[in-house]
Amino acid sequence: MDVSTPGESPRTRTAVPGTQPEGARDEREAASMIRDMFSRIAPRYDLLNHLLSFSLDRVWRRRTARRFHHILTRPDARVLDLCCGTGDLTLALVDEARTSEKVKRSTQMTQSRPEERRGAAVWGSDFAHPMLVRALEKSAATRVRYFEADAMRLPCADASVDLVTAAFGFRNLANYEAGLREIHRVLRPGGEAGILEFAAPRSRFIGAMYRLYFTQIVPRVGGSISGNRAAYVYLPVSVDKFPEREELHANMHQIGFRDAHTELWTFGIVALHTARKA
Repeated sequence: MDVSTPGESPRTRTAVPGTQPEGARDEREAASMIRDMFSRIAPRYDLLNHLLSFSLDRVWRRRTARRFHHILTRPDARVLDLCCGTGDLTLALVDEARTSEKVKRSTQMTQSRPEERRGAAVWGSDFAHPMLVRALEKSAATRVRYFEADAMRLPCADASVDLVTAAFGFRNLANYEAGLREIHRVLRPGGEAGILEFAAPRSRFIGAMYRLYFTQIVPRVGGSISGNRAAYVYLPVSVDKFPEREELHANMHQIGFRDAHTELWTFGIVALHTARKA
């Protein structure tokens, strides 16, 4: 469903090119600081994601994968999970393709080999090496492949993938527009993008509770368990800097995407932004 409501006014915020952690002097330094931050919290990253979201992060990722079922079930499709972290969304995408293949085999009762009937080929990419180490450990029994790369300078050919996803990582880019342009570059015509991110609820009551939890509880719990409080102080700041959906849609359309669309989940605290390359 389209969640944009006529007459709603987006919150006023200062336009920023992307994530700018405190102390960063330029985009290059910002990216370096983010890489170091996520590298340090990698050992406790999954535990804290599940704990701090009450395991809803698993639900959001599975729902995102189901949203792209029509691509994941195509054996000729190529899928890139950008800013994949420890690979939770990457694995959800693989599971969605596998589930569809199990249904096909059960329905058709064929004797063909599974490798002849697999769904989309899925890759995961991140620029924090310790995150990819964890992703590889979790993905050992799957066909998913990973590579280390900056999301704004991907080692991918133009028009080479059918779907690009990113879960809770796109907002950490030092330049959002550059990130969108890179996604647009690697997508084939008609290819789709899906960006799953936290959002600021527009309900006054839910918004107040959300801000209290994000600014007071998350840094304390996250800092205590991870040993890196700064990373979890940064989290609500990065969410607040991320563009409102109206601004994001406008930027997408300017770059060359079409049908930009946002779905809000869980009282509006999470948004799935989707678009298609013309």
